Amino acid sequence: MAGADKSIIIIGAGPGGLTSAMLLASRGFKVTVLEKQGKVGGRNGELTAGPYHHDIGPTFLMMRHILDQVFAESGRKLEDYLSLVKLDPMYRLDFGDKVLHPSSDPAAMKSEIERVFPGQSAGLDAFLRGEGKRLNKMYPCLQKDYSSLSAFLRPEFIAALPYLSLGKSLYGKLSEYFKDEALRLSFTFQSKYLGMSPWDCPAAFAIIPYLEYAYGVWHVMGGLSRISEAMAKVAQEQGASIRLGAEVERLRVEQGRAKGVLLKGGERLDADAVIVNADFGHAMSSLVEPGLLKRWAPAKLAARPFSCSTYMLYLGLDTLYRDAPHHTILFAKDYQRNLQDITRAKRLSQDTSVYVRNASVTDPSLAPEGHSALYILVPVANNESGLDWAQEAPGFRERVLDIVEARLGMQGLRSHIREERCITPWDWEHSLGVYKGATFNLAHSLDQMLYLRPHNRFEEIGGVYLVGGGTHPGSGLPTIYESGRISANLLCRDQGVAFKEPAAFSLPLA
Repeated sequence: MAGADKSIIIIGAGPGGLTSAMLLASRGFKVTVLEKQGKVGGRNGELTAGPYHHDIGPTFLMMRHILDQVFAESGRKLEDYLSLVKLDPMYRLDFGDKVLHPSSDPAAMKSEIERVFPGQSAGLDAFLRGEGKRLNKMYPCLQKDYSSLSAFLRPEFIAALPYLSLGKSLYGKLSEYFKDEALRLSFTFQSKYLGMSPWDCPAAFAIIPYLEYAYGVWHVMGGLSRISEAMAKVAQEQGASIRLGAEVERLRVEQGRAKGVLLKGGERLDADAVIVNADFGHAMSSLVEPGLLKRWAPAKLAARPFSCSTYMLYLGLDTLYRDAPHHTILFAKDYQRNLQDITRAKRLSQDTSVYVRNASVTDPSLAPEGHSALYILVPVANNESGLDWAQEAPGFRERVLDIVEARLGMQGLRSHIREERCITPWDWEHSLGVYKGATFNLAHSLDQMLYLRPHNRFEEIGGVYLVGGGTHPGSGLPTIYESGRISANLLCRDQGVAFKEPAAFSLPLA
C-alpha cells in the first residue's frame, strides 16, 4: 500500500487524532496512537460513575455529514458503527420569563417564534438567507490549511472576504435580524461552544447557529463518546495500533525535525512524522524541550488569550425527570454581566447560566431502568482567575443545584443523587492536561484564526502536524474532525501518497 513504509505516531486519542488515524491507516501508513488515559476519546470520552454513563465533554453532534465523509474516506459506513437520533426540538432555551423550543424545521421554528415573540418570525427568513450565503462562501475556506500566507490568495478565500463582517460582533450581526433581546440571544448563545461572549465573538461565527438550523442536532445512542470508540475501532480494523496508558514525556527532535517520542518510563519510539492531538498549550509547555520554540514558547503562549473554562457535574439519579427536555439552557437573568464575569472580571457570578443534558429521556442505555444520567455544565473563568476551587466548589455546587431545581422543575433533585462526579477548572488543568483549564482552547478571536492560529503543519518543528481545537479550523466536534482530515491530507502530500480530496461543500437548505 502507498504509505506502508512510513511510520506515524499520533499523541492522543481524541476525536482529531482518531480522525487522522482512520484516514492514514486506510491509506496504508503504519499508525500508532498513544493515549495516556485508560480509554480513548479525550474530552470526547466517557465518564462512568457506577452504572451511569456520561459524556465528558461534547453532548450533541452538528454537521453529521462530516462524520459520514471521514468514515467513507476510511472505507466504512457510519451507520454500521453508530445509531444517531435527530432531536426536534433541538433544545429548550429558558430566559425565566420566556421559554423557546427551537426547531431545525423552518416552518415549525417560525411558528415557535410567533408564539413567544409575536411579529418577529420574518427575521428567521433573513437569517437563513444571509447566513446560508455566508456559510456557502466560508466553509470551503475552513477545509483548507493555512500553513502559508499564500493561502489568502486562494479563490475560495477571496470570494469569502466580503462575508466575514470584519469589525462586527456576533451579537451585533444577530441584532440585524431580530429586535427582541432574548430572541437575539437564542441565536448567539452558540458562541459558548467557542468559549466566548457573543459581544466579543466575531460576526463570522454566525455560521454556527445557522449550522444547527441547516443540519439539525443529533444524539448518538450510548453517548457521543461512542463516536470516539467507533473511530478507534475503524482505525484498528485498518491496521492502526492504539496503546492505552502510554504517556508521552516529550517529542524527540533532531536538527529541527521530529524523529519520534520518548514515553514516560524511558521507551523510545521512532516515526517519520508525529501528529499532536494533545491539548495545544499543554503540549507546547510540557512536551517540547525548552528553548526549541520561538513563536509558541511557553512565555509567549501564556500571554495569549484563551477561552473560558467549565464547571461540570455528572449525576446518577435514581429517578427520571420525564418532563425535562434532552437539552436545556437556563440563561442568567443578566446574561451579559454573567459573561463579563467569566471572560473579563474572571470571577464567579451569583446568578449564572447553566446547561443541563437530560439525555435519558431519549437514551435508556445511559442508566438503569427508571434511573437517569444528568449532565450539568456551567461556563466559568479559566484558571487565570486565581480562584481556589477546593474552597469554591462546595458552595458553587449548591448554587448550581438550586438553579436547576427551581428553573427546570427538578424538585428534590439532591435526594435522588446516587453517584456524583465533578470536574472544576483546576481538574481540567491538573488532572486532564488542559492548559489553564481553558476547555475550548485558544480564544477564537480574529488574531488567532486561520494563518494566525497554530498551523496544521506545525511551523516550528518539522515533521509535526497538529489536530484538535488548538489548530485550524478551531473548537467544536465538526471542525476538530476537519482538523484531523486537513492534517492527514497534508501529511499525505508531504509523503507523496495519493488520496481523494474531500467532497465539494454544499448546503442541505437553499
